[in-house]
Amino acid sequence: MSSYPDTQLFIDGQWRAATGGRVIPVMNPATARQIGTVAHASREDLDAALAAAERGFQIWKNIPAFERGKIMRKAANLLRERADAIAVLMTMENGKPLAQSKIEIAGAADVIDWFAGEGQRTYGQVIPSRAPDVLQITIKQPVGPVAAFTPWNFPINQVVRKLSAALAAGCSFIVKAPEETPASPAEMIRAFADAGLPQGVVNLVYGIPAEISEYLIPHPVIRKISFTGSTPVGKQLAALAGLHMKRATMELGGHAPVIVAGDADLDVAVPQIAMHKFRNAGQVCVSPTRFLVQENLHEEFTARFTDYAAKLKVGDGLDPATEMGPLSNERRIPALEALVNDAVEKGARLTTGGRRSGNEGWFFEPTVLADVPLSARIMNEEPFGPVAVINKFTTLDEAIAEANRLPFGLASYAYTGDTATATRLGNEIEAGMLTINHLGLALPEVPFGGMKDSGYGTEGGSEAIEAYLETRFVTRKG
Repeated sequence: MSSYPDTQLFIDGQWRAATGGRVIPVMNPATARQIGTVAHASREDLDAALAAAERGFQIWKNIPAFERGKIMRKAANLLRERADAIAVLMTMENGKPLAQSKIEIAGAADVIDWFAGEGQRTYGQVIPSRAPDVLQITIKQPVGPVAAFTPWNFPINQVVRKLSAALAAGCSFIVKAPEETPASPAEMIRAFADAGLPQGVVNLVYGIPAEISEYLIPHPVIRKISFTGSTPVGKQLAALAGLHMKRATMELGGHAPVIVAGDADLDVAVPQIAMHKFRNAGQVCVSPTRFLVQENLHEEFTARFTDYAAKLKVGDGLDPATEMGPLSNERRIPALEALVNDAVEKGARLTTGGRRSGNEGWFFEPTVLADVPLSARIMNEEPFGPVAVINKFTTLDEAIAEANRLPFGLASYAYTGDTATATRLGNEIEAGMLTINHLGLALPEVPFGGMKDSGYGTEGGSEAIEAYLETRFVTRKG
């Protein structure tokens, strides 16, 4: 894997080209040059994947959870062994610094291990009956073949959460992985295949997202879907799933607030949350975006944050010195420029950045805007890039109102030295996740999901496997 491969489909246990040989170019965002291709699935390929998933489900659901867990743990160990090589592929296709790619792969292996154990804890119940000779129990059974749709920003992480929960529950799986970043998720699927996963249990396809989702979701073989992506697309897919009575997990967009109270420790807050803001060039659904800083700390916080952003080393992710890589596609550059220009025109202060960086690749400067009016687009639209907005507040009531103003509710952050403030934020912030005084999100053992327009369901913690299980009630007399 020293050079970038042409990525194939994985259907019924076989790596194969698309029927008809159609391919999609894969670009390196650091150079804006083509580095390979990925197979574009035809309708025939999708039908083959559906038939394989149906057969695979009949095999996999009857393998005991303990044995399923063994195969999953072997896949996790293979992923760890291959992490260095896979990380290079991820950085070539995605752009993130190599160290971040390695962290993503290590985290994915931990997710697999976590769900391998959870599969052995899909407990039912014994329900006390009203008669002495009646037994009442519930049984947890896998829901059936799953269709998953994942984005490019975390090519392995976004697949592995869905895949691991499905496999732990006993479901088979078809994933439409991202065309922009196909090689690294393919290598993760290869680890499962090499670990001994039966044919047909996992299938991997690529192609035009709308065409694949509109075919797979209504298909009678598919019993559950899981989607990570934008809120508008998520709503369309959720509606399609509902039309066909398919259960769905939706992890959608965000616009994460960060509340920095007047008693916060800036020595902790600034480097920690600034690093988190510019991770993966801000192309993260839980990326902190709206920084709400109490007025006594606002100027100091803005100055420190701006200094951090201005000093970031931006470049090719394969360079060990790089701290922030390029955007993953060219479309994001004019989109971010438009958001920044709109904010400045409406009165915001641009304290650093705001422009494309360099003449090669899809780089954008780490950017900080201060004193941004609510009428600016960036206060209402998720920027999904390396742009931070820093505004001041006077009272905690104001900060909470602004944090909850938008229809999004995925991640949120806060820094405070006061227990009462922390408790109030925990009770009143309308987000699926809140982390206070540290970065504690996205561990395998904790919930990961949103509320309001940021979706529903969780892809982490003990609750995550429930979406892949049916609860059956059985009662008998005598």
